[in-house]
Amino acid sequence: MSAGQEPEAAGPGDGAVRGPAARRMLVGARLRGLRERAGLSRERAGYAIRGSASKISRMELGRTSFARRDIADLLTLYGLPGGAEREELLRLAREANERAWWYRHGELIPAWTHRFLDLEETAREVRAYEPCQIPELLQTEEYTRASLAIRDGIREGDRRIEIDERAAVRRLRRRLFADDPARTLTAVLDEAALRRFVGGPELIRDQLAHLAALAGTGRVELRIVPVGGRALPLAHGFSILSFAGGALPDVVYLELLTTALYLDKRADVTAYAGAWDRLAAAALPPDAGRDLITDLLKRL
Repeated sequence: MSAGQEPEAAGPGDGAVRGPAARRMLVGARLRGLRERAGLSRERAGYAIRGSASKISRMELGRTSFARRDIADLLTLYGLPGGAEREELLRLAREANERAWWYRHGELIPAWTHRFLDLEETAREVRAYEPCQIPELLQTEEYTRASLAIRDGIREGDRRIEIDERAAVRRLRRRLFADDPARTLTAVLDEAALRRFVGGPELIRDQLAHLAALAGTGRVELRIVPVGGRALPLAHGFSILSFAGGALPDVVYLELLTTALYLDKRADVTAYAGAWDRLAAAALPPDAGRDLITDLLKRL
């Protein structure tokens, strides 16, 4: 895909790993499995490619690009001098170095989100929690623009190109989700997010109507934590990304003001999954949540 192209729609049931970051994680996991099966240490593998144990660790975690010579030498060291598996891994490593669909917007969107964009594209299931705003995959175009301007303190006419580019990325993310019927999103959001008049009453009316329509599609489930409930909302939102077939571990994504965290250690994922389950349990049932949205629409 060239830098100017939009992402192609995923086919129904397509379980392929897409996006450079996701492919790097997949290649890294398979390299680690082969190394361990061969009974070799990271130090020994690093020496074989004129590197270090830390370089092997970064490769196995999918946190660096791959040189074809390094991959070829490691596969030979691990007992794969030829054959279909070797060719497949070399192909995946090459694809992992390709530019992502968001590359043309890369200079104007935060660098710490780049990996998330790849992982979200590959995820089969997204569980999101938002205490303050509508989840990004569920936003209207107008809500996206208003929320970006408010968050970054951008006045009308200032840095308009940046808002255009970042809004375009969210629009493409929504399209990628809509075009792949195998993907699902379950969002837990605080009722306060629905009552926050980002951009004014008319904009919020359109946003709530959009949420009500999405909630009836079967692929999007909204769970609203009522303001008068007993649950204590978390101070920050997060997303849990799960992938088909167990090829990649679940990843928790937390976006902060000037950086982001990616958590894939089992203890971290378990802790956030538990927090998400507790918030979901404290939320209204989906039908009651839709009734709340309908009631809010009538009041606007």
